[in-house]
Amino acid sequence: METAIHPDTFGFLSDISMHNNREWFQANREAYERAWLNMKNFTQAVITGLAETDRYITGDIPVSKCVFRIYRDTRFSKNKDPYKNWLGAGISTAGRKLNGPEYYLHIQPGNSFAAGGYWRPEKDHLAAIRQEIDYNGAQLVEILDGPAFRGHCRLDRDEMLKRPPVGYNEDNPYIDLLKLKSFTASEPLTDAVLSGPGGLKAVLAAFRRMYQFKLFLHEALGDAD
Repeated sequence: METAIHPDTFGFLSDISMHNNREWFQANREAYERAWLNMKNFTQAVITGLAETDRYITGDIPVSKCVFRIYRDTRFSKNKDPYKNWLGAGISTAGRKLNGPEYYLHIQPGNSFAAGGYWRPEKDHLAAIRQEIDYNGAQLVEILDGPAFRGHCRLDRDEMLKRPPVGYNEDNPYIDLLKLKSFTASEPLTDAVLSGPGGLKAVLAAFRRMYQFKLFLHEALGDAD
């Protein structure tokens, strides 16, 4: 079982940031294949670990459905670099394409992190989550203020409405949460931790600190057991 992100994987990602072209990539394909295999094996270990504590995760989720390809879609982007300078995996029952709460692991030199929640929910799901916050916001606040979460995780507030969503007032006690467009939390992970003997344990611990937050979202959508 892969228990760490190999230093060579970080090395490859650093190199491709400086040499993001097809000629360099082809000349260094073996380094990429090793990094890609390391990421897939590590992701499998994460899936296996999560399946022990999260009832929405099963050990037989195919890794191939979770990891993101390194090739960039440049058709509608001003950035024409053909490759990503990071590796990532979205972990859920539907891999990286779930329309619902999930985990996400981002591997990038100096900018790695674990995340959990629901990024940009569809309209009906967004309404359901906001309704749950309106009804049971105290429960969510308790989760976010709990020592396990608050001591390590950050609720992402990058995307928020400037005004209250339709049907809610500015004086709602949970208005800051109701204005969120996405409901995700993240925890940074250093290269040294991820490449050390405790790399896997660190990722699983981060995800477990986010579990109650993720569970609140599942319950809001009515898919809790």
